[in-house]
Amino acid sequence: MSAPSLLVTASPHLAAGDSTPRIMWTVVASLAPIVAVATYFFGPSALLVVAAATAGALGTERALDRPGTLRDGSAAITGILLGLTLPAGLPLWMAVTGGVFGIAIGKLVFGGLGQNVFNPALLGRAFLQASFPVALTTFPAPGTGHWWRLLGDNFAWPFASPRALDTVTGATPLGRMKFDHQGTSLLDLVLGTTSGSLGETSGLVILLCGGYLALRNYLNWRVPASIFATVAVLAAGLHALDPARYPGAAFMLFSGGLMLGAMYMATDLVTSPVTHLGCWLFGAGIGLLVLLIRLWGGLAEGVMYAILIMNAFVPFLNRLTQPRVFGSAGLGGAA
Repeated sequence: MSAPSLLVTASPHLAAGDSTPRIMWTVVASLAPIVAVATYFFGPSALLVVAAATAGALGTERALDRPGTLRDGSAAITGILLGLTLPAGLPLWMAVTGGVFGIAIGKLVFGGLGQNVFNPALLGRAFLQASFPVALTTFPAPGTGHWWRLLGDNFAWPFASPRALDTVTGATPLGRMKFDHQGTSLLDLVLGTTSGSLGETSGLVILLCGGYLALRNYLNWRVPASIFATVAVLAAGLHALDPARYPGAAFMLFSGGLMLGAMYMATDLVTSPVTHLGCWLFGAGIGLLVLLIRLWGGLAEGVMYAILIMNAFVPFLNRLTQPRVFGSAGLGGAA
């Protein structure tokens, strides 16, 4: 049967050049330099943890969702981002468990891609934080010993007592500032030569990789801009009032997981607002919560909880910031 000479279809008649899989796999490619920097500082343990978290995410997606969904790349992003929020010395079975939870509970329970309310990677990380708090807060120091040496008991059996390893650990810059009132060199923060999760390495590289996605219009730049502006302004104001108690804006911006969270987690297309005003409000809320938790909460870091809390407000922000329908008195009103 020959093709019809005239094919009439419903609009739109012009297709966009970027599909969901293309966007997702571009994000995966942009994460490669960040994983490479983490591997440079933490050795093979970094690759093992990221690979384990990704394997848990991909395996769960393959087992529980429709055939072919692995090709869209969303599960790979979840696994890689989860791995970057974890310490290098984490047992691999914990990383796998986080990937399973992030996909099964954070994504598929809500209906799959495009339906989830919370960022799946952060939900998996929150589950691990609540279940294994000691392991999740034991941070090996980067650049110690031989590069090929594992920085923790990565191959520990599930629920077994970890072996005593000669691994140097250290407090994170946020932990030292909050509990010991000790600062950290800004150069160390920018380059990532500090203790912390894998994604806390080299804020400069994260900015460059996230900036590339913003230039491609794969993320709404208003979200990270709002987060950074809120944190910078509030931190600078508090520092001016009491420099001995409150760190400056540069420290707050480049310490912890703020760079990774702002550029890759908060900008998730599914769990962030669809309106520009909503994005500004969403980012401002995250920045405010980050400072509240860091400065006055019981935890040294607050990026994960700040983003998850604001994820819950996204439907309300979308409704609140919807533009008025042209020719009507208001939302749904008569002309």
